Amino acid sequence: TDDADVTTGAAVVVSRTADGARFLLAPWIAESTTRDLLAPDTPGRPLEVGPDGVTAEVPRPAAGGACETWPVLQLRSSERIVEKHAFLLTDLGELAPTHLTYMPKPGRGTPARQPREATGPDALLAWARTACSLRTLAGSGVRSVNNWAFAEQKLPEGGASAEWVCTRADTWRGPGRVLVQFLAPAASPADPATVIADRDDTALCSKFGQHVLAGTHWRADSGRWYVLGAGSRAVTGIRATGEVSGAAGGPTLAVRAPRDADVELTASLREGGTLTAVH
Repeated sequence: TDDADVTTGAAVVVSRTADGARFLLAPWIAESTTRDLLAPDTPGRPLEVGPDGVTAEVPRPAAGGACETWPVLQLRSSERIVEKHAFLLTDLGELAPTHLTYMPKPGRGTPARQPREATGPDALLAWARTACSLRTLAGSGVRSVNNWAFAEQKLPEGGASAEWVCTRADTWRGPGRVLVQFLAPAASPADPATVIADRDDTALCSKFGQHVLAGTHWRADSGRWYVLGAGSRAVTGIRATGEVSGAAGGPTLAVRAPRDADVELTASLREGGTLTAVH
């Protein structure tokens, strides 16, 4: 736990069973609750903490089987440390729980330059769709995981909007892992996103890899299939080549294509240069 900060050093595991864990909270924690990431509209519940700073048992996310709940700690630090600073931690099997953060989708304002706490409505909605992918990170020394909503796309044929999220896990030892996820419109706020790319030992979606391009196949309600592509803020155009071809200005693209069409995507960047889709 070298280089721990107010959030990553806020709790350590003192005991763990298959069903739950107890945590020793740092003295700067003023309020502790638990919540279910798969129920973003449900407020947190108070978590009992003993005089010694040790919590009651907190349920652990299920390691296998159906992913129906994802318990997390929601802690708030003392105002003497950081004013009104609430944050989320989840148990991924390490000595210290993992810090969950969020970067909002592109808008008209100044882009976020660093991850924000994942306690706001948009952050909780994104984590409800992506929480179950955290299973793949358990036991790998993960310090923090950030959900970066790098693009929003209006779907073809009058469809609703989809979001593209880059889920980046940073480890205590340094290397990072990235899952790129496609959040199609869903009937339930906890419908799992589709993981379309998984890359290990990468700087992608960090301050050292701020550009990303991804693509996937998508089926409209009409039954027609499309290749979709989306890039981060600096993408000014996307081109599809291979079994089908097409191009679009801006950070998103949609091209009619057979379900299994082999298509390569490349993007142009605002400052020059090109970008290939992550796989």
